[in-house]
Amino acid sequence: MLITAIKQTSPGRLTVTLEDEREIKTTLGVVTDLRLFSGRELDEGALEELERESRRALTREKALEYLSRRAMSRKELEKKLTDKGYNEEDAACCAAWLAERGLIDDAGYAAAVARHYSAKGYGPGRIRSELSRRGIDRDMWDEVLDAAPRDDSKIDKFISSRLTDPEDRDQIRKVSAALFRRGYSWEDIREALNRFNATIED
Repeated sequence: MLITAIKQTSPGRLTVTLEDEREIKTTLGVVTDLRLFSGRELDEGALEELERESRRALTREKALEYLSRRAMSRKELEKKLTDKGYNEEDAACCAAWLAERGLIDDAGYAAAVARHYSAKGYGPGRIRSELSRRGIDRDMWDEVLDAAPRDDSKIDKFISSRLTDPEDRDQIRKVSAALFRRGYSWEDIREALNRFNATIED
């Protein structure tokens, strides 16, 4: 297959036109790496390589654009790319390429998520839910939570803002339910309420 033209469409972006009038969107890096030029004849293998490397280069560009906006887990990035129409295999290769270069770090991202939600006063259950939602592997959850320092001040502050009478069973039930929804275990809730001389009915 003969290349009939290579035209720049924007900085770093080019279009390779073939003799059958097909146009392949690609990047300057791909054109340079594959030593493409107008008039070059591509055999089937070279054409497949051009198409594959062009797709992957454009996928990497889009991935870097997403990561410039906010941190993501590997699975989050792959899903965002495929949701936008990028090839599933290319998305996986792109994520692996970025991870190898330290541009995606699931462990560091998971730790940041845990710190964020812990600082907002959420318990381990809610943090696990967030890690799951963001595509962090389950085997990282406990490690991340164990590494996070325990801070009883957040749960104590929540109780002190809601519990005005430690003898009021209705108040205690409402506060306990709210803490459970925020991801605290019943053991943590019971222990915290004890600091306020309040107890949960068994």
